[in-house]
Amino acid sequence: MGHQKSDEPILLEEQNFTPPSRTPWGGERIRALKGMPPGQVVGESWEVSVEPSFPSVGLDGRTLAERLDAAALGEEAARGGTALLVKLLDTADALSVQIHPRDDAPGLAPDESGKPESWYVVAREPGAGLYLGLAEGADEARVRAALDGGADLSSLLGFVPVEPGDFFVIEAGTPHCIGRGVLLVEPQRVAPGRRGVTYRYWDWNRRYDEGGRLDPGGEPRALHREEALAVTRWDLPRGEALLERVRVRAGAPCTEARGEALCGPSDAPLRSEALAVARLSGTGEVTLPDWNLLTGLTVLDGVVTLGDQRVPRGRSAALPASWRPRIAQLEGAHAIIAATPHRA
Repeated sequence: MGHQKSDEPILLEEQNFTPPSRTPWGGERIRALKGMPPGQVVGESWEVSVEPSFPSVGLDGRTLAERLDAAALGEEAARGGTALLVKLLDTADALSVQIHPRDDAPGLAPDESGKPESWYVVAREPGAGLYLGLAEGADEARVRAALDGGADLSSLLGFVPVEPGDFFVIEAGTPHCIGRGVLLVEPQRVAPGRRGVTYRYWDWNRRYDEGGRLDPGGEPRALHREEALAVTRWDLPRGEALLERVRVRAGAPCTEARGEALCGPSDAPLRSEALAVARLSGTGEVTLPDWNLLTGLTVLDGVVTLGDQRVPRGRSAALPASWRPRIAQLEGAHAIIAATPHRA
């Protein structure tokens, strides 16, 4: 197979699933989104990734990282590579309660970074939601006592019911957990050449066998309680005050061609120095943002055509910064685009 030109959109292989042992909470909706028959459960699909552990691969068999020259990276070339990572997540059970530090948090190794992330809700079961931020009255002493006593930490977190089209920016230092029954897109930033750090606060007192399956007689997953407590932002708003800062409710996709900014350094409902995320929907022609960055596209419904490259439902593509013209043709489309504009 001949190589594509370096400035053309790169269609990525549809299966970049992490093993079930890594995501014992996974479900069946990622396979369904991609039009695949039922099979092994899937918790994560690393749709746009240059991470060595789970790299995205193009149709020519080369990894995405191998395809990216300076022109494709745009502004990110000076930073040594792209920081973009886009995942699909499906939760048949709740994830652990987690937190991410800032890049400059004390104690991080030279090869570690924070992991600013965002969530776009694609589908949810009735009553499903997220645990986000601390509940009113939850201070460090109460959280530490709950952890020491093996109590249910979720009672000290804010629970947020979700609807398709809800979008959240997860700030460093915010305890969070994706509840059961949610399918979402997770654009995030991991500094080039480093690994994003996650501290696990609590895992619902679950135990697992060696294959990662739930087993009352098994072993618990490793927790990082002291590290998590140390990076928690106890001063962040709670409840509705927090949601006003980190959530936008985009609602159902449009029928006419439209691009909607969700977060970014400027000109977006939510401010983020680390991530730029927008939604594409409808039928017709749209002009994509010219961020001068490698941009990830994940199609959730319909078709998005980029020049000669057709990207159908359940597939993702990487758009080089140098690709022109930045025009997409939408056919009943619903898609998310994302890039990493600045170091947070």
